[in-house]
Amino acid sequence: MRQVLSLFVSLAVVLIQLLSPHRIVRVAVASPRPRTDPRQVLAIIVNRSNPAENLSFAELRKIFLGERSRWPNGHRVVVTMMESGNSERETMLREVYHMNENGYRDYFLKGTYTGDIPASPKTVSSPVILRKFVFNTPGAIGYLRASDVDGSVKVVSIDGRLPDAFDYKLRIEGPAK
Repeated sequence: MRQVLSLFVSLAVVLIQLLSPHRIVRVAVASPRPRTDPRQVLAIIVNRSNPAENLSFAELRKIFLGERSRWPNGHRVVVTMMESGNSERETMLREVYHMNENGYRDYFLKGTYTGDIPASPKTVSSPVILRKFVFNTPGAIGYLRASDVDGSVKVVSIDGRLPDAFDYKLRIEGPAK
C-alpha cells in the first residue's frame, strides 16, 4: 500500500511541475519563433545610399506603379523588375501590382503614352543583374529572394517587417529554388 501511495505522490508532483505556470512560461520563452524560409520570400532592395528604411505597403505599391517618381533625397525612382516567367515577378504582380502580365504591360504602355508615368520599370534577366543594377543606381528599387540578397544592397522593411518576419506579406508560391 505504501508503494502505491508513494507512486501516486510522485506522479502528482510531476504533474504539478508540468502544469506549473512558471514551467509553461519557460517552455514558451525557450521555444524558437518560426522563421520564414529566405528562399520563399521577396526582399525589397534599394541602393545603399538611399535613406529609405521602411515603406508602407501602400507606398511600395505607389512606387512600383510609377505614381511616385522621386525619393525624399531627390533621386529619381528607378523601378527594376525581372523578366516575365519567374516566380519572383509573378509574386510582385500578384501581391503589389494586383495585375497579371497583360494588365501590367497595358498599364505601363498606356501610362507612358499619356505621360502619366514618366518611365516604365527597367527589366533585367536575372537576380544577379538586378542586384548589380540596384548597387550601381542610387535611385533604384527592386526585389530579390531574401536568399539572394548580399551586403551590396539594402533591404527595406515593409510595414515595419523584414523578410524573416513570420507575417511578412511578399511570399513566393511554388517550390523553393
